Amino acid sequence: MARSTLRRADRVSGILERLAQDGSVDAGRLAGEFRVSAATIRRDLQMLEDQKLLSRTHGGAVTADVAYELPVLYRGGQHRDQKRAIARCAVSRLPHGPLTIGFTGGTTTYEVARLVAERFDLTVVTNALNIAVDLALRPRLKLIMTGGVSRTQSYELVGPLADRALAGLNIGVAVIGVDGISARGGLTTHDEIEAHTNAAMIARADRVMVVADGSKIGQIYLARMCSVTEVSELITDSSADPAALDAIRRGGTEIVIADA
Repeated sequence: MARSTLRRADRVSGILERLAQDGSVDAGRLAGEFRVSAATIRRDLQMLEDQKLLSRTHGGAVTADVAYELPVLYRGGQHRDQKRAIARCAVSRLPHGPLTIGFTGGTTTYEVARLVAERFDLTVVTNALNIAVDLALRPRLKLIMTGGVSRTQSYELVGPLADRALAGLNIGVAVIGVDGISARGGLTTHDEIEAHTNAAMIARADRVMVVADGSKIGQIYLARMCSVTEVSELITDSSADPAALDAIRRGGTEIVIADA
């Protein structure tokens, strides 16, 4: 990906974070903060309005009056240090020797996949397009893609084709990304088709490892993948709500706090 695209993605992620915190943003202030022209910020805001992620106003923007899922492209800059610490911790807990490892989509699962890419004894099963692209040219590992219908928001292949591919595979460790995890709601995400495909991967795994930064802990979204009782371990960071973690722990899930 071009450097200019990466810079824009980080900038747009920052705009959306400020909207989430404050409910509105000022274009002039954003231009100064990101050291770009006012015209550049206006183009960013127009693009986000086209995607129904905000509503433009005179001189800025306000949050759109809808619940939305932030696309993966714009989530990479959120909680970046925590995600990388979680990924390092996750890799340290993987078994040595030949291993079949599954990855769902997500920014934290992507960080884990990047760190294991140099291993020569792995078979990687994934429905995540960005993970597959990053691993496709690694000659020392075997890569299996599920097939399916591409889901723009998460860069995942989902649906019956993906489900059938997973049904025929055995996975040692499944590394699962979530939008929310709680004792009551289980593992949840925004989209029911994505949840069904991720559940198919979980069902084929001997060990389920959830990687989720603290903002996901205690959250519940529309579509359920599975109960927390099916999760072997949850790796998160110190910002996670202790009461929500205790409730998950009582279900039998091991909780690991990554050291940033």
